[in-house]
Amino acid sequence: NLMGSPGSGKTSILELTIRKLKEKNITCGVIEGDIAGTFDSERISLLEVPVVQINTGGACHLEAMMIKKGMEQLTLNEIKVLFVENVGNLVCPAEFKLGIKYNVTVASITEGEEKPLKYPLMYSVSQLVLLNKIDLLKAIDFDTEKFYQYARKTNPDIKIIPVSGKTGDNINQFVDFIEEQLLIQ
Repeated sequence: NLMGSPGSGKTSILELTIRKLKEKNITCGVIEGDIAGTFDSERISLLEVPVVQINTGGACHLEAMMIKKGMEQLTLNEIKVLFVENVGNLVCPAEFKLGIKYNVTVASITEGEEKPLKYPLMYSVSQLVLLNKIDLLKAIDFDTEKFYQYARKTNPDIKIIPVSGKTGDNINQFVDFIEEQLLIQ
């Protein structure tokens, strides 16, 4: 369950991650959640993976029944990793359990290092944070250490991987995380 603000880079990270997983012959599927439109699902479909678009029509999050209906449109026995890209929002998606094993927050350095303290629920329900847009660190006034401190204050067990959805920096660490979780199952 990928959660984060609109523009945090969820779709870009998803594209890079799916490419890497496909190279390892790990099959993926995607459920895309948006209030309206098909922009993200169109991007994902170019990767030739099964994708289901769910438009909430105004709701700021996906719900378990929406995910269930989306899953019914997929051939699940052919999918090793199912990604859900939730509606871009830092509040609502964290409030609803979807029956998904892992919550991943995509945070962007352009949002500021205080986000874990402003939106603590998002970070407390996540197992992993992908700190995105690290390619902009020289241009943005962002204190990485404070972000780590704030995120761990909210959730001491949270894992943080700095990444770039543009350059692909450290995406392999996210792929490694996914592979580790597959081995645990």
